[in-house]
Amino acid sequence: MSTKKTLLSIIAAGLWITFFEFLRNELVFKQYWVRQFSSLGLIFETTPLNGILWTVWSLLLAFLIFKLLEKFSLKESVILSWLPSFLMMWIVAYNLQVLPLLLLVFAVPLSLFEVFIAAKIIKAFSKK
Repeated sequence: MSTKKTLLSIIAAGLWITFFEFLRNELVFKQYWVRQFSSLGLIFETTPLNGILWTVWSLLLAFLIFKLLEKFSLKESVILSWLPSFLMMWIVAYNLQVLPLLLLVFAVPLSLFEVFIAAKIIKAFSKK
């Protein structure tokens, strides 16, 4: 794949991940986060810096997926990218007591879907 296609595939997948994270955490499940933080005496805030950092995280995840797809199948790449990006993040968030556990019922399948679509986006660019 050319450098231009590589960058476009990573950016497109990163934008998808950013959009899906925003949709899930800000529009659908924000009340879970607000309640959890409130129970700890904290405020769950959404600031421009949060958005920038989530975008960077999304682009890094897209890059990881891209690199894994070079060596592994779609299924393997989805699992191998999901484990460090989501599972480990949730372990850390749980350890910090900020993870609303009920959210995982929805977050696990939705995050797998998110990574799967990002991988499909990257694969689509490699076919053009």
